[in-house]
Amino acid sequence: MTTNGYADVNGLHMYYEVHGDEGTPLVLLHGGVMTIDLSFAGLIPRLAKKHRVIGVEFQAHGRTADIDRDMTYAALAGDVVGLLDHLGIDRAHVLGHSMGGGTTLELAVHHGDRLLSAVPISASVRPDGAHPDLADPGTYATSPIMPTAQDFADMAQAYARLSPHPDRFDALPGRTMTTVEGWTGWTDEQLAGITAPTLIVQGDNDFTVLEHAALMKRLIPGSQLLVLPGTTHMQATRRAELLLPALTAFLD
Repeated sequence: MTTNGYADVNGLHMYYEVHGDEGTPLVLLHGGVMTIDLSFAGLIPRLAKKHRVIGVEFQAHGRTADIDRDMTYAALAGDVVGLLDHLGIDRAHVLGHSMGGGTTLELAVHHGDRLLSAVPISASVRPDGAHPDLADPGTYATSPIMPTAQDFADMAQAYARLSPHPDRFDALPGRTMTTVEGWTGWTDEQLAGITAPTLIVQGDNDFTVLEHAALMKRLIPGSQLLVLPGTTHMQATRRAELLLPALTAFLD
């Protein structure tokens, strides 16, 4: 069973869809310039067998229109909390990739009372966790960590098909950069205060370096770390054969 709708939260008319109607709620937060389907199509059918899976499309992404507001992690997390209120959900598991992973961490730090657990995928807790190739425009076309031409084509096609303003795709990457512009991350004390069970997921050839993933595991109490072999940033949520057994064990 799949339903969908819009929640009016924080001035945003935000699209969401719900897969399944039994089990604990599990919120899925996509990455920047992505959509629910582009990020999670390979995971939702299995996850929905045991959970009420709620896919969200962030501000300016997918079917959700943009508004005059920076897409900071705090703002995006506030939208997720607003959606939980809209749906009458007290606490949920939250799984997010990339920008959605950063939002998941923001929820764990500042809205931990709303979480059953947190699964940040391909995320970081500080800017210095980023792979050095991301800071070098000369590596964009050749670095093995970067999205492929097909990845970019898929994102453009999805935006043209779904967006309320399909002419704004070229501006979207710059809009998503406002999530990290001026962002300094979370302190050791804030991360030590996370109480939600946390599974950190990382590709071994990701936008975040492995050393930073290990740091995250040390700083977040009781957290677990899953490193996906042979996996880039864009592939991290597509490795269903590796992710689903780990998620089944963690979320149970």
